[in-house]
Amino acid sequence: MNILILGGGGREHALAWATLQNPKCDKLIVAPGNAGIAKIAECADLNILDGGVVAQFCEENAIDFIIVGPEAPLAAGVADDLRNAGFLVFGPSKEAARLEASKGFTKEICDAAGAPTAGYARFTEAGPAKDYIRAEGAPIVVKADGLAAGKGVIVAMDEETALAAIDDMFGGEFGSAGAEVVIEEFMEGEEASFFVLCDGVNALPVGTAQDHKRAFDGDEGPNTGGMGAYSPAPVLSDEIQAQVMDQIVYPTLREMEKRGTPYAGVLYVGLMIKDGQARLVEYNCRFGDPECQVLMLRLGAQALDLLIAAAEGTLDKARANWADDHAMTVVLAAKGYPGAYDKGTVIRGLDALEESSSQVCFHAGTTQGQGEAKGQVLATGGRVLNVTARGATLQEARDRAYAMAQAIDWPEGFYRSDIGWRMLG
Repeated sequence: MNILILGGGGREHALAWATLQNPKCDKLIVAPGNAGIAKIAECADLNILDGGVVAQFCEENAIDFIIVGPEAPLAAGVADDLRNAGFLVFGPSKEAARLEASKGFTKEICDAAGAPTAGYARFTEAGPAKDYIRAEGAPIVVKADGLAAGKGVIVAMDEETALAAIDDMFGGEFGSAGAEVVIEEFMEGEEASFFVLCDGVNALPVGTAQDHKRAFDGDEGPNTGGMGAYSPAPVLSDEIQAQVMDQIVYPTLREMEKRGTPYAGVLYVGLMIKDGQARLVEYNCRFGDPECQVLMLRLGAQALDLLIAAAEGTLDKARANWADDHAMTVVLAAKGYPGAYDKGTVIRGLDALEESSSQVCFHAGTTQGQGEAKGQVLATGGRVLNVTARGATLQEARDRAYAMAQAIDWPEGFYRSDIGWRMLG
């Protein structure tokens, strides 16, 4: 098969790595890719938000299967355009992708499906939103309704922070994403991620992971897109997974199908677990980043078969075969992230890293240097590298991942030193 992956982050590097392990893959193109992806696959400079452009590229390159990595092209309806052009696509329709593109829509679905989630209210004006916060008190959670690159959620531990978040959102800090705001009850417990492949009717769990959202050690500092993750997440026991499927996932899929917008793709189920019960925090319509990195390292070649089954509607015949192992990824980010940071800094030591089926350095925000910087890898994003390793134990995976991190020479970067602390102390 000739395969196209849309995206250029660490998630897409991990998807590309796993895809290439499978003998079904004859040729792999990633658009736009990054410096790390360019070492294992062909990269294409393509506007991945324009379905017509992508469809034409697929025609010209005899593409058999397309994997849509990030949420933006899904929300833009690129998967619909490609399916309408006759291509096999992994990724939900624009309407189904509203489960991520609109926090308010997700709450509406949860209400209709009876899925357990946080209490909430929706607002389109700052005044009533602030009145609600003052009435409810803190801690409280303020969310921009739309897509905000992982930064539109403010967990406010005091009223002042919550009110400031309202000013920021309605003041345009998150663009159109903040035109509507969802204010939620603060849920206590342990957060974890549950990943389920869906084909519109059938659902297949394909892994659990635990992310670390705060920027600094000890879960201090601002929320980020994720500073590291490990898999599996022991807090998601078999019993809790069964509860989540019965009370959250299947009711959601039935409600989506009833509305004429069946969900096909990966459903990232963000959960809060307390006292043996799970409640939904959020849905995402793509693999998490950095959770995808640990899942792909553990799944390997079979990942492609599972994604094809989801796209073809044959998940009822598929199964995920897990090794009894663990994986951890540690994110190397530019100093200043998630705030302002320098771009174009040089990363050294990458060529000396040993890579195998047990450890890979996935690239997220990198590019190949040009001109005087030719041959060098430059940092272009906030989250830049994901050093990812497997082991028979989580401690072994952790030791390997941090050995890779320490071998990278990048003074302008930083990383948390305590990924996995919930399990390892």
